[in-house]
Amino acid sequence: MKLLVTGSSGLIGSEVVRYFAGQGAEVHGVDNNQRADFFGPSGDTRWNQQQLVKQFKSFQHHELDIRDRETVQQLLARLRPTAIVHTAAQPSHDLAAARPFDDFDVNATGTLNLLEAVRRACRESPFVHLSTNKVYGDRPNLIPRKELETRWDYDDPAYEHGIAETFPIDASKHSLFGASKVAADVMVQEYGRYFGMKTCCLRGGCLTGPNHSGVELHGFLSYLVKCNLQGKTYKVYGYQGKQVRDNIHSLDVARFIAEFLNQPRVGEIYNLGGGRQNSCSILEAFAACEKLTGLPMQWEYVDKNREGDHICYISDLRKMQNHYPAWKLTKTLPDIFAEIVEAWKKRSS
Repeated sequence: MKLLVTGSSGLIGSEVVRYFAGQGAEVHGVDNNQRADFFGPSGDTRWNQQQLVKQFKSFQHHELDIRDRETVQQLLARLRPTAIVHTAAQPSHDLAAARPFDDFDVNATGTLNLLEAVRRACRESPFVHLSTNKVYGDRPNLIPRKELETRWDYDDPAYEHGIAETFPIDASKHSLFGASKVAADVMVQEYGRYFGMKTCCLRGGCLTGPNHSGVELHGFLSYLVKCNLQGKTYKVYGYQGKQVRDNIHSLDVARFIAEFLNQPRVGEIYNLGGGRQNSCSILEAFAACEKLTGLPMQWEYVDKNREGDHICYISDLRKMQNHYPAWKLTKTLPDIFAEIVEAWKKRSS
């Protein structure tokens, strides 16, 4: 296999590189450390890039901006990869509002640049796109819910297993980030359905893991653990800190991608998260982190939620498991917390 991974120095991209390079695949990574431009020094991913280059002889880094259409086309024409995993993105609600052109150019136009380059150079190669659950906008907040002691939960038996791929995406507030990701998501589907290409959108819940360069605007669990270990104040934006996310380890994301590439389908979408078993609220995350580190969580409450933010989001994993029964979650929520804590301790030593 000759695999091309965009955003290869980020959390999911680097996990995909490690997974496939570790199995002997020839892996080409595309990254330009745009995260450092978006989030400052704390978002820098060069350390991850350097680790990949040092660890895997079969990995080659390409310094490239996916907004550069001509260079993207030249690279795909030269490499003709047998599979493409597109993880590069601008991932923040708040940053998108401050830099809307950068957000759309990276998320939407960058994705289109890649799709068209693949169609011209290697249209039989499967294309996996890391989308987001934010394509559903704030419509999940319309689901009847109940308030429990430490979290919100759905109060409708139809959502016992979480939100499925048939959930509507229209007539809702997405944030500008969500809107740019909708554009990319629909375009990936269209290249599948219109041109018959083997594409899929993975609508991620909370994708996390020890290699995340978590910052306040993106990287919920990683940033939370970082704040705890460094004694920094974590700001909770609205919903009493009871907002719920389902968390999936980056390794389990890479494992699902491997399943899809092995048996690709045309124009598919999957809600990719930790499901109910790996869900937690912010308050529950505080307690889990404090238990591991022995340090008190410093936090303050901001009585205003982020625009388009989900109150409770849990991914329904049944379609994924039906299409790819060999795949299942291997990392539990305690596993995820333990690995992130250990990773931040190592980085700080």
